[in-house]
Amino acid sequence: MRMKMQIRRIAVWALLVCLLSGVVPVPAAAASFRDVPAASWAAPSIQRCVQQGWFQGESATTFGMGHPMTRAAFTVVLCRFFDWEMVTPQKGTYEDVQDPDAWYFSAVETAYANGAITRQTDTFRPADSITREEMAAMLVRALGYGTIAGLAQAVSAPFTDTTTNAGYIAMAYELGIVNGTSGTTFAPDRAATREQVAVILDRLDQKLSGTTLSQLGIVSSVEDAAALEDLDVVAVSAARFTYSGQTQVNVVMEEETLSRIRAAVEQSGATELLRVSGGSLALKGTPATTAEALAATVRQGNYDGILLDISSLQDNQRSQLTRLVQQTAAKLGDKLLYVMADAPAGDNGDTGAYDLAALGRAADKLVLRVDAYEKTGEELAVAPLEPMEELYSVLAGLDGVVAPEKLSVCISTRGVCWTGEKRSGTMDAQEICAQAEDGAEGYYSSRYEAAYLTWEKGGKQAVVWYLDSRAMEVREQLLRLFGVGQVCFQNVTERTTQLPEF
Repeated sequence: MRMKMQIRRIAVWALLVCLLSGVVPVPAAAASFRDVPAASWAAPSIQRCVQQGWFQGESATTFGMGHPMTRAAFTVVLCRFFDWEMVTPQKGTYEDVQDPDAWYFSAVETAYANGAITRQTDTFRPADSITREEMAAMLVRALGYGTIAGLAQAVSAPFTDTTTNAGYIAMAYELGIVNGTSGTTFAPDRAATREQVAVILDRLDQKLSGTTLSQLGIVSSVEDAAALEDLDVVAVSAARFTYSGQTQVNVVMEEETLSRIRAAVEQSGATELLRVSGGSLALKGTPATTAEALAATVRQGNYDGILLDISSLQDNQRSQLTRLVQQTAAKLGDKLLYVMADAPAGDNGDTGAYDLAALGRAADKLVLRVDAYEKTGEELAVAPLEPMEELYSVLAGLDGVVAPEKLSVCISTRGVCWTGEKRSGTMDAQEICAQAEDGAEGYYSSRYEAAYLTWEKGGKQAVVWYLDSRAMEVREQLLRLFGVGQVCFQNVTERTTQLPEF
């Protein structure tokens, strides 16, 4: 799976493929192709594709503008784009792809090995033109999101002409990889042309390699302060709301601890926020008075801004919270305002007491917590953190509601434990490693893109679900595809620990 784009190399097999297929590898700019007008909408993308070596012209002077791309050719291009290690088995997977000397044989087998194509039929049809539907499905699978797309058949999309692979097309559209042929049509059976493929690959490459996720870390201890490497923003969890006739903001962290943490933040060069947490007490006073208290605390402490974390609210407090955030933004002036909120939950997209659109407009960053998926009733509790299906649903639902660059998404660095059907707490990274060394059996669930350990405890099956480096990369890739600007770590101490992988 291609998580971060690397400098690609044109391998020997690629050159042989080009020669055998009659496609001449010409390192030419799009402007040098006679059939690509300089003003063409696809010219910049064609030029970048040629420079990257994903595919070339049909001859030294023509690109093949308007010509459909075959399924075999698209598979070759896909392998180059994702820089997969080529595989060449003795026997082919499909009945019509059995000749190891065919220029596309290894590409088809490699795409199959990486999940980009499936064996729903016995034939691959290499000479057929690839349809827009097939292209969208292959790209989504190549990104590792086939399971999500398969579960997202009911995801709304503006197209009225899609029936099969609707979830794949909807996901490719939501991720900004493909567009429709009109506001309501996708033309799924229409052949994809060479220039369309060039534009789509260029667009996908820019999303994956052009978006840099900044990192926000929430720090609450001296131990956390020793793990600030690579953090762009640090929120010091030092203050809480109280109420005594009016809402107040009180620093609750010991002075020595706070001084040591702040010194470490200053040395790291990260932007420093004060995290103020609390519940409904924050809304007891008037929004203007509470906002002034927040702004005064930030100014007195000489912080760069504030992370406002107000939880456990009732639905009728939605408007009060919105007014407080708006007032606080005005009072802070040029200081930063980050607001933490629970992501929409459930099929109805319920946001609880949060008006995410209004909060997103008022705040510099909207930091989202995504609930874990929890399913019991079987021998093993299933509880992946920041589940991919839910994360995708949240980001797709916020498209057009909150600007993606204003979003920050919390990613867990600790594991969640279950014993039988009962949740039994959390495990930090060191405890997870110790449990693995103590003989727990480890697995990786491609269904949930999460790792877990299981062992027997008191006659019951115990399990800890956690996100290893592979699971982290898959989630961060999804954030980049949606254009999200930041990832948030609530426990920074464990984020650099190498967790067991399987």
